[in-house]
Amino acid sequence: MFEYRETQNIVPLPLENKEQLFRDLMNIEHSFTGRLDVMFSNQFFQEAVQLIVNSIVLFEKGYFDAAFYSLRQSLEISTTIVYFVDDNETNRKQELIKWKKQEKFPMHNQMLNELQKRKTVFADIKEKMNSYFNEIEITKQKLNKYVHKQGLDKFYVHRNHPFKENKSNKVLISDFNDFMIKSIGAIAVFRLAIDPFPLLLSDEAIYNRTTQLMTDAYSEEFIEKYIGENNINAYKQTQLYKEHFDELIKGEEMLPSIVSIVKDNYVDRTQMDEIIKQVHLLSQNDRIAVALFSTSEKIAKIYCIGGWHWYFSNVATVKLNMGFNSADLNTFNDSKERYNVKYEEAYLSIFNLWDEDYYMEHNEEFTNNEIILFDEMALKYNSLKPFNQLDLNDLNL
Repeated sequence: MFEYRETQNIVPLPLENKEQLFRDLMNIEHSFTGRLDVMFSNQFFQEAVQLIVNSIVLFEKGYFDAAFYSLRQSLEISTTIVYFVDDNETNRKQELIKWKKQEKFPMHNQMLNELQKRKTVFADIKEKMNSYFNEIEITKQKLNKYVHKQGLDKFYVHRNHPFKENKSNKVLISDFNDFMIKSIGAIAVFRLAIDPFPLLLSDEAIYNRTTQLMTDAYSEEFIEKYIGENNINAYKQTQLYKEHFDELIKGEEMLPSIVSIVKDNYVDRTQMDEIIKQVHLLSQNDRIAVALFSTSEKIAKIYCIGGWHWYFSNVATVKLNMGFNSADLNTFNDSKERYNVKYEEAYLSIFNLWDEDYYMEHNEEFTNNEIILFDEMALKYNSLKPFNQLDLNDLNL
């Protein structure tokens, strides 16, 4: 009897597009902001994504009103983070304290009104994208009908009547899909109120002028499906977007081989002539890695910063296990050996330059002559002028 009561009016409704929705949500999950003053906002957007996931799970299990409520929550928490970020530092800290202590705090519409009054970043976005935010408001009102059960078709005990169930379920699935698209799109737009990098980086001209960032770009498919080209063009008219774009476009555009190093930590030895043309765009670790790779075809990977950062190359490693743990580098701690330490099917050697250890993973043992060369290079270049005054030609490795 109890099992019957638990499922009496619950009708599971599978979603055909569930897997695609989960993949699409990765666009938001990977759009971390690198703004140091508001790094906490990343956790809010992760929570918004989790609420979307919860909504999908609940809907498929048949708890449709709870699913719609979770969608509405995702909109509200996205608004909350913009409410914090779009403020001066002093007020932000005070509001965060109130929020954490669960003190009296503005409701969703109150936050939107306050954001509008501030006439700062969000107010500009809302003005430029007015029609889009009107669509979001309409979606929220429709969500409220389900959440507050306005209408008999929102009742479990009514909508599952045998004569109404099929038609009712079709409407329900259609509404859920529409609301889902609007909710995901809204979270993505609220994320753009923090900084415009998820959109900027989808522009190849900007992507090729930026360093390695925490933020991944929204895909073209994601933008078209969840936000729309017209709405994105409206966003591009905001002060926030234009200021970032105008500043970044002034930079020198990286050549493909440099982009691979800066963005993907990939060094292609066959493109060394091209790399040298823009070596000035590389960081210290980038340049040393390039210089070391250029010395020997035996080197497949290079690890630095204690293994937290690494480079790979056009030479594949012979190591069968592609996994890596920074603890693997501890083998040098208690060993006097600096070269040709066995590393499964490959070898590890350590090279120190300017107080930084570079661990070289190589497929064959270094010869005595190669080891002598590395030692001489380390001695020579450690005694030279500061790195920022050198170029790759100075490091004639």
